[in-house]
This record gives sequence, structure tokens and C-alpha cells, in this order.
Amino acid sequence: MKAIRIIPRLDIKGPNLVKGIHLEGLRVLGKPSQFASYYYQSGADELFFQDVVASLYERNSLHHIISETAKSIFIPITVGGGLRSIDDIREVLRAGADKVCLNTAALNNPGLIKKAARIFGSSTIVIAIEAIKEQDNTYKAYTDNGREYTGKDVFEWAQMVEELGAGEIVITSVDKEGTGEGFDLSLIDGIAKLVNIPVIAHGGAGNSNHVSEVFKKTDISAICLGSMLHYDAVKRITHETSDEEGNLEFLRSGRNFHTFSPTDINTLKHSLSDFGLQIRL
Repeated sequence: MKAIRIIPRLDIKGPNLVKGIHLEGLRVLGKPSQFASYYYQSGADELFFQDVVASLYERNSLHHIISETAKSIFIPITVGGGLRSIDDIREVLRAGADKVCLNTAALNNPGLIKKAARIFGSSTIVIAIEAIKEQDNTYKAYTDNGREYTGKDVFEWAQMVEELGAGEIVITSVDKEGTGEGFDLSLIDGIAKLVNIPVIAHGGAGNSNHVSEVFKKTDISAICLGSMLHYDAVKRITHETSDEEGNLEFLRSGRNFHTFSPTDINTLKHSLSDFGLQIRL
């Protein structure tokens, strides 16, 4: 049995960690560095940083955050958002990232995957697929946080991504993301059965049962978690946020969402181990 990985996903807007529902309605939760350090100390296997406004500026703005994080955190770091060229990828890797995650640029120019994999190695290139279930029950790939329709069939795209040399796929159900209702098992299982590279599931986890279920019912290698971890961590971290940046109403209110059973990584890992799953404790 292969070991599974727990990967906190940190969506970044400006200087702050944010979280939304269906990748929209972003609320400020705190400083990314504080959450990254907390997750590292709690036993995260990797960290995933996503610049959620990179598409607006056509560039990734996380270089400073990544370089500072890499000085004190010694687990793999993946960075996504606004990476459109070999030079963009090289700059983020030089800043301290171990992997890069591509979506829009890969869909617009699939050859970039092949070229990047050849230059930096397949294990460095992760492809994000943002999937939305259409009325005819097909799944289509979207970009820009689920806002831009591409018309590309998700399953066909996943196969092409592997053929072009990508090392991993992160599959996000935009319909489930941020809801705490559970994973779209049909989507995730369909992708995992089609490709031989590792698949990372993202979008929908609300409690540890959802997490154990997706590992037991699909052949994925890892999960990316946001809300389920953030809503626990936000209560344990002393926050430093700028009053001039973003929607702080949620953070100030101290509220939570009833659809989630927030937990920390260590507790989650022991729960998964109790379910018989192989995981690094």
C-alpha cells in the first residue's frame, strides 16, 4: 500500500491567506507565513501556494512569500497561479519552490508542459484541472478560479497532460470546493483510473470521514485541503492582517461554517491511520 499525503492549500491574495466557496467570495483568514509554519509543525507532507489573482496581472506575485517560507520549512512546496512561460517557472523555482502548478498556460499552450518537463523534470510539473459538471453530466475544464469556460473535456485533458510529461494532476471540483459537502468521487475516481501519474484531490472535504472515503474509494495519492484545516488553524494563530487589504468580516466575527468539522493535521493523520491507511505520522 502506498503512503498517502496531506497537503494544505494556501490561496493567496495580496499579502493575505484567503478562502472562498466555489473559488469565489474570498475571505481573509490571516498571514500565509503563519499558517505555513503552523501546518509544517503540525505534520503537513507538502504545502501548496496558489496566487488567486495572478490571472488579473498575468504574473505570479508569491516570490517573496515563497523565499521566506523556504528558509524555515523543509517539505516540498508547490506554487501555482500566473505562470505562463519557462522563465516564469524558473523564477519561482529559484525563489524556493520545489514544484510548479500550471492551468491556464497549459490549456492555452499544451506544448509548454512538454517543454517544462524536459527542462525541469516531470516531477516538477503539476497540472491543475478545475472541473465543473455540466447539465449533460459531462465535466469541462475551466480556468481563472472556475470562471472561464474552455470547452475541454476533463478526462481527455487529463490523459493528454500525462502524455505530455506532467508529473502530477490536481483535480478540483469547483462545484464542491469550499462547501464541506464531500468530494466528487465520480470525478476523482474517473481521473485516477485514466492516468498512471499521481492524482491529488481537491475540493469538498468537510470532515475526516470525507477524507478517508476518498482515499478508500479512489486510487489517489494525496489530497489538498483548505477550509477544513484553515477553520481550525485560524483559532490557534495570533493574526496580523492589514485593515486595508480584503474582506476581514469573517475573521473578525469568529464565526465558522456548520458544514465543516475543522481539524488539525496531526489529528487527521491519526484518524486516517486508524482507518488502516498508510500515512506519515
